[in-house]
Amino acid sequence: MTIVFDGVAAGMLLFLISIGLSVTLGLMNFVNLAHGAFAMLGGYVCVLLLGQAGWPFLLAVPTAAAAAALAGVVLERTLYRRLYAASHLDQVLFSIGIVFMSISAAHYFFGARQQPIMLPDFLLGQFVLPGIDVGIYRLFLIVIGLGLAYGLHWMVRRTRFGAQLRAAVDNPRAARGLGIDVDRVFTLAFALGSGLAGLGGALGVEMLGLDPGFPVKYMVYFLIVVAVGGSGNIHGSLIASLMLGLFDVCGKYYLPQVGAFIIYAVMVVMLIFKPQGLFGRSAAK
Repeated sequence: MTIVFDGVAAGMLLFLISIGLSVTLGLMNFVNLAHGAFAMLGGYVCVLLLGQAGWPFLLAVPTAAAAAALAGVVLERTLYRRLYAASHLDQVLFSIGIVFMSISAAHYFFGARQQPIMLPDFLLGQFVLPGIDVGIYRLFLIVIGLGLAYGLHWMVRRTRFGAQLRAAVDNPRAARGLGIDVDRVFTLAFALGSGLAGLGGALGVEMLGLDPGFPVKYMVYFLIVVAVGGSGNIHGSLIASLMLGLFDVCGKYYLPQVGAFIIYAVMVVMLIFKPQGLFGRSAAK
């Protein structure tokens, strides 16, 4: 049960980091492989605020998310916007270039070493229940992830902004004709996706570590979540993240020789039977 709990916590952390990619790739139809760079930015901002500025953890984490969101707005206004109508290959090549630039910048300013992080006392330790050891920080990640999943699903399906975003992606010309400011909607959506990446990066430093290779190291994981869960589906991304986290942790514990391969095997099997993902658009029709 402890292994299962750790798998759920790992899956929830994967969801927290990758859900922003579901917004930009799934909802905006923009292939942003630089998603991990925004997560890395959030992680470094959080580490600096905690270690050098002495900020409290619960203030440093949202500030790190806000810093990533601000970076997303700046890049969207100056660079990303030019590629909305470009081919997916152009978007991939451009975002890969952003990844390499971010890695070089992190090397220059912070060096190649892992960045330490100090969690507050109330998130340290664990408590024991019958048959399971519950880590407090892992439980904290699970609660944050579930709350975020509910909030995002409500925003996309129940709010005016969510309706405007779906309309702007499906038919920008018609959306403009109805008076929707498509450029503003895209900017806000990109800021949301970048901010979520920064939030996940800040919360993930303790479990995943943080170094300049972060955007490349976990890029495949983000893409797997979106592919298995279904493009643009918040609920699907949550289910996919939990599945992959469980298989990854259990595989590495019980089959350490092939544990790192299991997550890819799960992806291949799922996409053979569900090419559009568990809750892809075609499956929802």
